[in-house]
Amino acid sequence: MYLALLLQQNQLDPEQVQHMAMAILAILPVIILIVLAILIVPFWFICKKAGFSPWLSLLCLIPTIGMLILLYVLAFADWKVVPTAQPQMPYPYPPPPPRS
Repeated sequence: MYLALLLQQNQLDPEQVQHMAMAILAILPVIILIVLAILIVPFWFICKKAGFSPWLSLLCLIPTIGMLILLYVLAFADWKVVPTAQPQMPYPYPPPPPRS
């Protein structure tokens, strides 16, 4: 909003512009770290659950190409996981032992 007011006045004070640029440059690394965490953490868990090295999730650091490579690796590779489903008991269940 402050920037819009400055632009409407058609008089940009170089000192104010410099302060705004420094504020943006101070906040930008924090925003980048948050976005990287949002991307890398889910891929880390997906790789780990799929039986791959979780370090593959760092391919997300390479924009577009790295994420495409990781996506294709996860989509077309044989996952080295064992199903965790428990074997089902046959139906009907065996009768309980007789009471004595």
